[in-house]
Amino acid sequence: MYRILICDDEKDIVAALKIYLEAEGYETLCAFDGREALALLREHEVHLVLMDIMMPVMDGISAMVKLRETSNVPVILLTAKSEDTDKVLGLNVGADDYITKPFNPVEMLARVRSQLRRYLQLGGGQARESVLRIGGVELDDRCKQVTADGEPVSLTPREYEILKLLMASPGEVFAPKTIYRRVWNEEPYGAESTVAVHIRHLREKLEIDPAAPRYIKAVWGQGYKFDA
Repeated sequence: MYRILICDDEKDIVAALKIYLEAEGYETLCAFDGREALALLREHEVHLVLMDIMMPVMDGISAMVKLRETSNVPVILLTAKSEDTDKVLGLNVGADDYITKPFNPVEMLARVRSQLRRYLQLGGGQARESVLRIGGVELDDRCKQVTADGEPVSLTPREYEILKLLMASPGEVFAPKTIYRRVWNEEPYGAESTVAVHIRHLREKLEIDPAAPRYIKAVWGQGYKFDA
């Protein structure tokens, strides 16, 4: 079953889309601003996003920019007729299509099916591996459990998300600001010190000798990586 995230600050529109999509057999998640949508995308596997442009807290364009840092899931923008400039901007930053409100349910469902078909043909719908194993560290994202050399490790939610980010791309260097944006979902004010504290705690929990880490390594002047 495919899961679709609906994000719009107008609850009537969210409710209507939910009814149409679930009637076609899709599972749905609902959010009412861009920040809520990004939080749900971190927690659930989603196959398509229906995203409004004009929303409080975080608008659809800003959410699109952050989403495209980590995911190629198809996004269909929900726009008003007066938002032509925003449509173009949305497509330029990674949206796949748009639907003008008030929308025709038949057209909406056809566009959803088209984008899902394209996404699946390109391999985007393949199930993601839920267990990451590198050296003696194992992260099971389904159970949200981490072990080091076979022993369970208790992590805070932030520590867990940082570890998952690093382990998902072993050897890749992540700047503190990038880590902060991905994990905190906020603009990175004071990111270096905040991330450094969490990295230190991770090392203390995962490394035999935190002062000479085997896994979580700093690249001077650039950031952190999980050594493959």
